[in-house]
Amino acid sequence: MTVVSVSMPEELLERIDGFADEHGYTGRSEVVREASRNLLGEFEDAKLEDRELMAVVTVLFDYETTSVEERMMRLRHEHEGLVASNFHNHVGSRYCMELFVLEGRLADISAFVGKIRATKDTLTVDYSVTPVDEFGGDAVAEATPEDGGQGRDGHGHSGHGHGDE
Repeated sequence: MTVVSVSMPEELLERIDGFADEHGYTGRSEVVREASRNLLGEFEDAKLEDRELMAVVTVLFDYETTSVEERMMRLRHEHEGLVASNFHNHVGSRYCMELFVLEGRLADISAFVGKIRATKDTLTVDYSVTPVDEFGGDAVAEATPEDGGQGRDGHGHSGHGHGDE
């Protein structure tokens, strides 16, 4: 097996070691291998390919880390066709939470989540993905000028909700 060197904050390493002890892993390498397999496999679900999906992505970060908030804003605008809604909220006196609602294909959602995860200084990134095409052909309806920008379902689902920004 190949040996690799990985840089990570001491706190994360302590959490990995604690997790390994609590769950009966032989060591941190086993935890990192399993986490890596899970991360790489989570978007490889063939049942989700070629489906219309809705995803919710939550990101937690320290409010003093302005680079994270700036990156979230850039990603929101770079992916306007994917980001159906966005909400920013303060959590306690020190943290911010960014919530994204995405509508699109698996490859696009995967790429977006990957960019969020690659953002330095995020504390947590969590998401869920749900197929919405099974609810009928009009479940994810595009807004057009003919429907007053409301989509075929009569509800406006475009734009960004910026919470208390």
